[in-house]
Amino acid sequence: MTGERVSTHPAGRAFDRVAASYDDAFTKTAIGCAQRKQVWPRLLGAFPPGSCILELNCGTGEDARFLAMQGRSVLACDASAAMIAVARSRERTQDHLPSRGRLEYLEIANENLNSLSVERPFDGAFSNFSGLNCLVDLKTVAFALSNLIRIDGRLLICVWSRLCAVEVVWFMAHGQAKKAVRRFSGRATARVGETTISVSYPSVREIRKAFFPWFRLTTRRAVGLFVPPSYLEPMARNHPRMLARLESIDRLCTTWPGIRDFGDHMLLEFVRCNP
Repeated sequence: MTGERVSTHPAGRAFDRVAASYDDAFTKTAIGCAQRKQVWPRLLGAFPPGSCILELNCGTGEDARFLAMQGRSVLACDASAAMIAVARSRERTQDHLPSRGRLEYLEIANENLNSLSVERPFDGAFSNFSGLNCLVDLKTVAFALSNLIRIDGRLLICVWSRLCAVEVVWFMAHGQAKKAVRRFSGRATARVGETTISVSYPSVREIRKAFFPWFRLTTRRAVGLFVPPSYLEPMARNHPRMLARLESIDRLCTTWPGIRDFGDHMLLEFVRCNP
């Protein structure tokens, strides 16, 4: 990192240290790809071609590049200076690919979104894969987004669930009861490379309350209901047929009431309303 810009945000600094290896550790993994494939159709459905979208905690820009290639314009934000640098470098190496939408990157923490000034409101926004789990106060972000998204615009957030059924079964089967229930309290710590950060596991009710009255929850679904969490990547990589079957089961029952809140992640879809 010598000579490179370093993030001022604590979580941003943690992700600075893993930015160069993040794609290999998650984005390009079998589980990472399987879980992302569950989110992308929902993004395309929520944001028609020509939409102007705000992305929070964009990481190395995988989702932003996908949407830009599908004709959406994206302002992709992240608190990590190194993640933004990697995302921009990916853009330079892929400049031969067709990109029909405008794509910009901005280093900004979710907590500072209220300082973001735009000429006109975004058509929608999204946050993929747990960036909002790093926040203490979702209400502040919700209020900032209410000033950035037009009325009737869509907001999609993918966050870690409080109860992951596969995680509970896996750790209990291996005699690790403490790890099996680590999400239940709603607060825990997570390792980002060599750094430990605090994370939260808000319930659907808590998230809905945080985004009220500016956003109304319309649908929710599991992401990774049977597809396991990323720490089981070695098993998934060694058993591709099993992973394919689990993906098929997820597609079938990811919205079923009673189990849709028990995936590794949950994808919540909101509409911006006029309070």
